Amino acid sequence: MKSVLITGANRSIGLETAKQLSKKGLFVYLGTRDLEKGKAVVKALNGDGFQNIKPIEIDVTKPATIATAKNIVENEQGKLDILINNAGISKGFPESALTTSIEDIQTVFDTNFFGAISVTQTFLELLKKAESPRISNITSGLGSLSLHSDPNWKYYNVKLASYMPSKAALNAYTILLAYELRDLPFKVNAIDPGYTATDFNHHSGPGTVEGAAAFIIKHTLTDDKAPTGQFFSNDIEDGSEVSPW
Repeated sequence: MKSVLITGANRSIGLETAKQLSKKGLFVYLGTRDLEKGKAVVKALNGDGFQNIKPIEIDVTKPATIATAKNIVENEQGKLDILINNAGISKGFPESALTTSIEDIQTVFDTNFFGAISVTQTFLELLKKAESPRISNITSGLGSLSLHSDPNWKYYNVKLASYMPSKAALNAYTILLAYELRDLPFKVNAIDPGYTATDFNHHSGPGTVEGAAAFIIKHTLTDDKAPTGQFFSNDIEDGSEVSPW
């Protein structure tokens, strides 16, 4: 049975991704900052028939919790097949580049960018032991520099001074990571699940968590011929699913 770790998975898209992967027969580590909340979520899932999901405490801004989570996975599985860096935060809207504080920008970067790097580097040893390791960095179309430079883009006026550059940085890291792992059987991609109705945006998005999770899984459970170092988006108007960087 393949194993997957999903950070920030106790609600919304992360939780739905955990449920769908569980149904596909994977063993899911449901990453949560608050272990008690994670246990409550998994208990409810067990009641709905999900048996191969386990809560695991991991705060991507706290290296000690990441190291402990890695030790748990290593002791129980010996390897990790899939890492989904899903944990992310936003300071909300609007966020002016002229007035947003350095502290607020740093807080968002700590989770969305540095946190993903910390988790990836810590779990890389276990991923290398898998036959077909996958790393999916959950990003946003708001992290596309090309789209943000196009006045005709439908979200052109949504400019967030901490969230946007944090996702752009994560996209850049995805390219670097895919390059450095190119000679190994890794597939490393940035995946934008699209503008989805979640607590994150006060349920304003047109997409569903079910559709968002299915899109993430589509570009994570890939075969050996699949691309790596790509930016896939569920919000591309021409339906190509490949976003400009």
